[in-house]
Amino acid sequence: MSKQLRSWSEYVDLLKPAEKLLKKLWRPDDIEYRADYYRQMVMNISYAYFQYFQSNETHPELMPLWNSVYLLQPNPDDVYYYAPIDGKHTYRVLGDRGTIHMLHFQFGYGMMGMVHPPGKQVSFVDGKDLQVGKDGKFEFIVSAKKPDGYTGHWHQLDPKCDFMMVRMRSYDWGNEIDTRLAIECLDAPPLKRRMPPEEIAERLEGALTLTDRLCDLFFGLQNDILKEVGKNKFQFNTYPNIGLQNQYYWTAVFDFEPGEALILETDLPKVRPYWNVQLNDPYFNAIEYVYRQSHLNGHIAQVDSDGKFRAVLSLEDPGIANWLDPAGFKQGTIYGRWTQCDSAPMPTLKKVPFADLRKHLPKDTPVFTAEQRAAALRQRRIGAQLRRRW
Repeated sequence: MSKQLRSWSEYVDLLKPAEKLLKKLWRPDDIEYRADYYRQMVMNISYAYFQYFQSNETHPELMPLWNSVYLLQPNPDDVYYYAPIDGKHTYRVLGDRGTIHMLHFQFGYGMMGMVHPPGKQVSFVDGKDLQVGKDGKFEFIVSAKKPDGYTGHWHQLDPKCDFMMVRMRSYDWGNEIDTRLAIECLDAPPLKRRMPPEEIAERLEGALTLTDRLCDLFFGLQNDILKEVGKNKFQFNTYPNIGLQNQYYWTAVFDFEPGEALILETDLPKVRPYWNVQLNDPYFNAIEYVYRQSHLNGHIAQVDSDGKFRAVLSLEDPGIANWLDPAGFKQGTIYGRWTQCDSAPMPTLKKVPFADLRKHLPKDTPVFTAEQRAAALRQRRIGAQLRRRW
């Protein structure tokens, strides 16, 4: 049955039920928590426009999904894009590969936020498997059935699929060349149709209720960590329906007070094409990572002389290279990733007095000066802005 267009005030009323999710916050009566959540609701409205209105399955475009603006627990090394598709159609994906560290395509049905619980990731294309020409260009066909006579790279599409998600993963921000990418539907009319009122009405309802579904999903994920392992302890997750193939996530809820620090310590896989660690706020958003070092990856992290990786999470700069800056948050989540590695070590967290921090670190841990910090942060913010994020 087609949706009928409502009055604008009725659509505004669709936003109100999202306030009930406050009870899922760790501190629902804390004014800072409430203010941050209200800000996130506005972010979700902007984000929802792209998902519901900018594109459709016969005239798809790669739209912004998660990045330094839409902070719904994105990997700071990744810029995510989304395109609606229909598994019964045939698509060409093409572009210039560039030198970005990793490129991943995911195909599935039931995009998180648009439905809850989310559907399923069905298939993947790893950028390293693309047939890239000497000029750096590539293309591949995605369809349920291979087109007659086609000899290029073909990826079989499950007919149920209704989205393609792309992750452009950078290790050396600003110095890698981003992939240029396009998608086209090969069996669609050339002109994009005007959206009728009934469809706009349906999409408005979806967009203005997205927070109800998306935040419920993400709050549930972090609350599950707290329930299963408590605070300041890691567990492994694979998130098969929303995560990346061949990637182990190590996750924890961090909790500390002023005057304390958390020391993260882990062995490293011998083969480690990619790994990182990031901090999230209590609402599952990545903590500001352009202007603050709330994340580290295998390219920029300093490895200690014993071969282990150690980082310090503290409100104050601890004077070491591997500071994870929580930007004033004393609670949140930590997400690390072992991607295509030959092992998956389990990291640990140790809470210590900030004043005694050096007693708990290797004696040869170098001092990181204020001048070095300023230079590292400048390189970070310039590198982040030089990346394509939209």
